[in-house]
Amino acid sequence: MGIVLYRIDERLIHGQVVIAWGSQLNPDRYLVVDDSLATSDWEQELYRLSLPDNVTAQFVSTADAIPQLECWQEEEARSVLLTRDIHSMLALAETGRLKDVPVNVGGIHHAQGRTRVTPYVYLDDVDRERLRRLGELGARVSARDLPGSVRLGLDGLIKGYGLG
Repeated sequence: MGIVLYRIDERLIHGQVVIAWGSQLNPDRYLVVDDSLATSDWEQELYRLSLPDNVTAQFVSTADAIPQLECWQEEEARSVLLTRDIHSMLALAETGRLKDVPVNVGGIHHAQGRTRVTPYVYLDDVDRERLRRLGELGARVSARDLPGSVRLGLDGLIKGYGLG
């Protein structure tokens, strides 16, 4: 089955991901691609505490994820791949392995210079350019916080006309 969800979410593993998306997708594991978290055993353990007993998590740097991406996509295990930021997902897309793959923007929160697109996505010009580049590389980018929510496409994200 491979990777059943590619998601950009600053909070990584949290309730929406584990409960809402997890109950819909039934993942066997979460693949967390995050450079700082990949080297922090105690933070990894905190994230693992929020997982059901039968689900695992693997934490890797972006550089370590790139050569594993093809294998993860072809494995039988059902995986959710999470990045904390657009930049990391873009690095994975630059491998050519995210062509025609849905990429979910699930949570990019308010920070200086960012403007609200949806209640859960705030973007600045750099973010918009990175999302545009993801789309150019063939990823099907959209925003949706929960599985049942209305999807906002790439054009809406870039132009800043969100749903709320």
